[in-house]
Amino acid sequence: MEKLPRKELIFDMLVKEPNDVFLNYALAMEHLSAEEFKEAEAQLRKVLDIKIDYLPCYYQLGQVNEKLNNNDLALSYYKQGVELAKSQNNTKALGELNEAIWMLED
Repeated sequence: MEKLPRKELIFDMLVKEPNDVFLNYALAMEHLSAEEFKEAEAQLRKVLDIKIDYLPCYYQLGQVNEKLNNNDLALSYYKQGVELAKSQNNTKALGELNEAIWMLED
């Protein structure tokens, strides 16, 4: 039996669980690894539609928008992520987001 590629497996699981945050995020990461940045951005936005406080999305949306040369939008996502990280007391994410802002504004 042939093994399905990871992206196809995720698609199959999403048919059964379309609002699963982890599966939607995993699909976005698959798009990123394939350098499908517009698809990754759309998928990450879908994750936020399902769970607005899913912190990893803000960093990834910043990264994707940097790749798409949308630096103002990238900064906006990073800054939203900073506020969310503060409210969640997530110092690791806060540091990563602040570093991304610093690198982009430099």
